[in-house]
Amino acid sequence: MFKKIIVGIDGSPQSLRAAAAAGDLARTGDTTLFIVVAYEPLPRNLGESILQPLIAEQIIAAEELYDRALIECGKIQGTIVKEIMEGPPAEAILAVAQTREVELIVMGTRGLGKLASFVLGSQSMKVVSESTCPVLLVK
Repeated sequence: MFKKIIVGIDGSPQSLRAAAAAGDLARTGDTTLFIVVAYEPLPRNLGESILQPLIAEQIIAAEELYDRALIECGKIQGTIVKEIMEGPPAEAILAVAQTREVELIVMGTRGLGKLASFVLGSQSMKVVSESTCPVLLVK
């Protein structure tokens, strides 16, 4: 059905359910599944000796989220691609979607972000409003 799917992961229960749903969709054929984990950028004026260990911690945390998402996705016939990026989640998901020419974005309705709207999370709303491909939101 879909040849290229993205799932955005932030560790929230909704994003992990989105990973399971993306895995189910990916098992319908020879699909490439991109698992996107974005981490918050740090102020660059902290100094190199402080900045590098903090970035390393964020990357380790992102790797752990990726591993959890991989378990939720399960085995698929196609390929799973890890995309760990710095920046706001919506921007990371949209950038990967455009660069990789994906056919479907799967993400949770609410994430772990600090600001959220009443109906959808702010990141979900941004992706839905700016995506050029279909978006499946998982509650």
